This record gives sequence, structure tokens and C-alpha cells, in this order.
Amino acid sequence: MSVTIYHNPRCSKSRATLALLQEHNIEPEIIEYLKTPPSEAELDHILTMLGKEPSELMRKGEMAFKEHIQGKTLSRSEAIALMVAHPIVIERPIVVNGDRAVVGRPPENVLEII
Repeated sequence: MSVTIYHNPRCSKSRATLALLQEHNIEPEIIEYLKTPPSEAELDHILTMLGKEPSELMRKGEMAFKEHIQGKTLSRSEAIALMVAHPIVIERPIVVNGDRAVVGRPPENVLEII
């Protein structure tokens, strides 16, 4: 099983999701997405696996969202490009297992795909 977590170690939900995976003897590949954001193609693929549009995976309370995204009419590709440029707006954590993905809010969501 190849599991990846897009992780922010400063986020309690992200830490709890990682701990839950480890409790199930899964050592995921950990990508600290603020340091290493996904590419536009990767984020587009993740969104497809999640069955979500970019706006559904954005943290709307973040200053970067308010400064760069809020109030704009964006195409899917424009929204994804802005999310990659300002990864703090990407909801976290995201766990990918093969061709399935979930947002770990709540952390127990990952149980659906492991």
C-alpha cells in the first residue's frame, strides 16, 4: 500500500490524521505541502480523485485567499494555479492511497481509503 499525506505539521488535524495512519501500521510518504506544493497537474488529479472543485478545497479564512482569490471569477486551471502559488489556501490534510483520496477532516475520514 502506497499512501501519501499532504501534511502541515503545525495543524492539529493533520497531526491527528498522520497519527491515525501510523496507528494502523501505515507509514505514509509525508509531503509538507507548504514547503513542497503539488504541481498544478498533481493538484488537478487530487481534486479529481476527491470529486471536488478547487473552491471546495480552499481555506477561505486564510489571508492569501482574501488577497489573491476572493471575489474573482476563476477558471478551474486559474484557481489551481493560485492554489499552487499560495499553498496555505489548500485544505489539509489530504491523504492519497492509489486512485483514492480524502481530506482528513475529521481524521477518521482516512479509514475509508486504507
